[in-house]
Amino acid sequence: MTVTLTFHGAAGCVTGSCARLKTEHGVVLIDCGMFQGSKSLKALNYEPFPFDAGGIDAVLLTHAHIDHSGLLPKLMRAGFRGPIYATTGSMDLCDVMLADSAHIQESEVDQLNRRNQRRGRPTVEPIYTVKDAHRTLELFRKVKLGEDVQVAPGITARWWNAGHILGSGSIEVVVEDGDDQPMRLLFSGDLGPGGRDFLADPEGPAGVDHLIMESTYGDRVRPAITPDERRGLLAAEMRAAHDAGGPLLMPAFAVERTQELLVDLLQVMAEGQAPRADVFLDSPLAIEATEIFLKRGYSAISGRNPFEELQAGERLRFLKEPWESDQLERLSGWHIIMAASGMCDAGRIRKHLKRLLWRPHATVLLSGFQVQGTLGRLLADGAKRVRIQGEDVRVQARIRSLDIYSGHADGRALTAWAMARRPIAGKVFIWHGEPAASAGLADRLVAAGFSADTLVRPAIDQSFSLRRTMAEPGTEPSLRVAPTSPAALDWHNARAAFLADLDMSLDAAADDASRAALLQRLRNEVGG
Repeated sequence: MTVTLTFHGAAGCVTGSCARLKTEHGVVLIDCGMFQGSKSLKALNYEPFPFDAGGIDAVLLTHAHIDHSGLLPKLMRAGFRGPIYATTGSMDLCDVMLADSAHIQESEVDQLNRRNQRRGRPTVEPIYTVKDAHRTLELFRKVKLGEDVQVAPGITARWWNAGHILGSGSIEVVVEDGDDQPMRLLFSGDLGPGGRDFLADPEGPAGVDHLIMESTYGDRVRPAITPDERRGLLAAEMRAAHDAGGPLLMPAFAVERTQELLVDLLQVMAEGQAPRADVFLDSPLAIEATEIFLKRGYSAISGRNPFEELQAGERLRFLKEPWESDQLERLSGWHIIMAASGMCDAGRIRKHLKRLLWRPHATVLLSGFQVQGTLGRLLADGAKRVRIQGEDVRVQARIRSLDIYSGHADGRALTAWAMARRPIAGKVFIWHGEPAASAGLADRLVAAGFSADTLVRPAIDQSFSLRRTMAEPGTEPSLRVAPTSPAALDWHNARAAFLADLDMSLDAAADDASRAALLQRLRNEVGG
């Protein structure tokens, strides 16, 4: 039997997770995620799928994060009518996350079109609408961890706990091959770091034929840290932000990162480790996700729901309406604002950043992975000026990073998880990572005993013909992205950096004559 595996996203980059598995009897997608990062990469979200959406029999969803689920409504809109298999936790989260994604698209496209009309540029359409998102939810079908589900003719799937977020799972796919031994593939999805106080450690079967695994943090190792030590580091950042004399702004991923941070914020304030503050959760999606965690967050590890304290009250305020968010502009002094998105590339956080980044007394605390090309990554890398919603903003606030709340396994944990899946008869496909991360994981796997010729780092839209012990690359794909790394900064980033440098040069010039001379030299270069 001919079995073909094609990587339509998360290859050479962290976002856009989507793999297509095709046999003689059926075709399934593993994830259908949205691209995030540079404008060139996000432009792929607007392009047609490089396959027939109506020809897909089913989608197998590893978890609800938008870079894994965010193009499901687009898939439905393009003609897909099959089932979307997901765990209960993933279904509950997608219920709010897909609608929120659609709302953001409609809102931001409306703002963009107003700017385009003023500039004489063509208008654009949202990738999908809120109505599309609600229609897509009707296609979801519930699965349980550890149970076999026939997802297409001759294709069976089983979900294993991935320990990443609520409802996340690695997916074992078994392809029947007549009288021959079935082919077993394991898609890791995103793997959690293990040792968390409310999620079980990642699991998975041993003895698969092909392993397809993430590499987000494949090139780095985090120091081991206990929950008490984690809260101590957070409290230290809070004390420093308080001493700086301004607010603490926390861009946070709406699902799980926000809830985990809120639990720790309230605890360290209650214990006197950090100065008390009003905490404003300014994200409708995070508020809805918090309700799901209150309902489904019971942990067998602790014997309780660790999120049960997350009720709006005297210290914790939930801001659902836009006017409530706008009122935060009146506040001064010490307070905490938490808003999505965690990479600062959408949502209400951009409004707060535009208002606070230029203030030296403000603190911005990043707490998760920042994709190349996002505003969050630019801030983490020390940008002095950034462009937000068409406006240049000087960065004078304190920019801090606290990479102890990651929901991803580091290089050491990824390697240990891969070792536990052996023996692996065929290949290990390393994807869902920027080039340095996937290369770093490959080096770790070789050092751990994997043969280098069994490791594959696929490109976007690259196909492989699979047999149990081998994978033959197909013909070179027609590139939907430039032949450089999809994770690289693009010309949009270069333009924004150039304009920021130009503004700084003009500000530093000795006089108006010097400024005019600089501008004239630039006009001469571009033929103006």
